[in-house]
Amino acid sequence: MAYDPSALPDVSGLTVAIIGGTGDQGRGLAYRLAQAGQRVLIGSRQAARATASAAEISALPGVTRPVEGGANEDVAAAADLTIIAVPWAGHRDTVTALRHALAGKLVVDCVNPLGFDNHGPYPLHVEEGSAAQQAAALLPESTVAAAFNHVSAPLLADPAVESMDLDVLICAEDRHLAGVVAGLCARIPGMRGIYAGRLRNAHQVEALTANLIAINRRYKAHAGFRVTDV
Repeated sequence: MAYDPSALPDVSGLTVAIIGGTGDQGRGLAYRLAQAGQRVLIGSRQAARATASAAEISALPGVTRPVEGGANEDVAAAADLTIIAVPWAGHRDTVTALRHALAGKLVVDCVNPLGFDNHGPYPLHVEEGSAAQQAAALLPESTVAAAFNHVSAPLLADPAVESMDLDVLICAEDRHLAGVVAGLCARIPGMRGIYAGRLRNAHQVEALTANLIAINRRYKAHAGFRVTDV
């Protein structure tokens, strides 16, 4: 069945929280969703830092709905769907602390467990299999997907970039959540959300980010993925 954006659910009324919303990836996603009119909340361990970052994003060109900021627990509790966009080193502790706030909620993990040495980036071993599977294990009352792993933060943040020209691979056990994520992707011009299998496949998606970083360094680019024949 071909990709059909008209079949995607209406997600315009969802409130989206981004944990790690003061980092590059989180800020970029917040900016693009706010451009689309989504209600976006960005979280930080320090509420004041999140509030300041939200004000900066709200002032960027094309934002149609101001972004709000607050403490991680508060924005997670207020959201319908929460995106985890924190550094891998703080992933376990951050997610663990949000178990109560995220109970019964939709969660999207876009964290890539990577290491770096003189030879470049490489994927790290994760006991649970992937960052997304670790999140699912730590959030047994939540519904978890992996997505947005390969979206270029510099492109997201650049107001001159009007279309993203990439596909977002979505790994999830729950087809409803996969559809919701695809619906969010479709709100960003040029972006498609493509279902890429169950959560056990997330480790491959996360590890591919190392290849993309290597490509970007070699070709001075902001590479992404397009899935053909879909």
